[in-house]
Amino acid sequence: MNENYPNSLSIAPMMDWSDRHYRAFMRLITNRTLLYTEMLTAAAVIHGDRKRLLGFSPLEHQIALQLGGSDPGQLAEAAKIGEDFGYDEINLNVGCPSDRVQSGRFGAALMLEPKLVAKCVSAMQKAVPIPVTVKCRVGVDEQAVGETLPNFIKIVADADCQTFIIHARKAWLKGLSPKQNREIPPLDYPLVNAMKRQFPKLSIIINGGLLDLSQAMSASEDLDGAMIGRAAYHNPWIFSQADKQVFNDKKPPVTRAQVVQGLIEYTAIEQASGTRLHDITRHILGLFAGEAGARKWRQILSVEGVKPGADWRVIAKAAQMVLPEEFVA
Repeated sequence: MNENYPNSLSIAPMMDWSDRHYRAFMRLITNRTLLYTEMLTAAAVIHGDRKRLLGFSPLEHQIALQLGGSDPGQLAEAAKIGEDFGYDEINLNVGCPSDRVQSGRFGAALMLEPKLVAKCVSAMQKAVPIPVTVKCRVGVDEQAVGETLPNFIKIVADADCQTFIIHARKAWLKGLSPKQNREIPPLDYPLVNAMKRQFPKLSIIINGGLLDLSQAMSASEDLDGAMIGRAAYHNPWIFSQADKQVFNDKKPPVTRAQVVQGLIEYTAIEQASGTRLHDITRHILGLFAGEAGARKWRQILSVEGVKPGADWRVIAKAAQMVLPEEFVA
């Protein structure tokens, strides 16, 4: 893992999860880890409610916008909109295997069309001065990935893409659900490492099956970085040592009590603007995963966080179940 590379550790874009409240929460835990939005279609960015879809807090930097689509012109326009909003990177999704994504001719299905991906990347890169990156799988369906993946990377890299985040599994476009596609196809870390040896000047980041910081650092030892997905959501505290261990940050790691206090302050500000408490608390259930009192923390947030009029006091009450002595709301 290259600690000098800005993408050396990141949290994956996750549909329905990587919204601005989750990202703000994770930023309370780690200052340096790169954050991603959930995937947004280029059409939605162009025609939708941009403030709602793209808005984010300055504290979320460094932050990347992930786009889905296959129309070079639309993607270029959406990338420019994202850059105007202040995103630090634009990422093209070439890895999502859901039926909805396939029907729109983007996501993992684009692994079959590397020349189209190259056209998309080229158009986006010409539209914005910030990096345009690609997140892909090792391949799809019956592809002989040892041949097709390097061919895909070469074609897309020739379109001026310098960074590839590779989910080290195939995607099966038929027969497996998105959840099964995250679990059933075997991981092939050696193939991702082989891509770095074959393309040493490119930045290659590994994704898939990484459960904690130690695994991420080990898997990316000879690569440029690692991306953690679901584990970052279910057990966010695995990032509490990220700034120190990955980026050599000299500041003392944050405590859970400090994170809770930050959440209370954030929630009070957000609720004053009309945000529902549950929109925030649904993302923080895993903060005390594995700790004594974690069940009560989750229970209070889940039950009381959805009641009419619920506010930051629910978080403070839940915290008393896990931090009874050190937490002061």
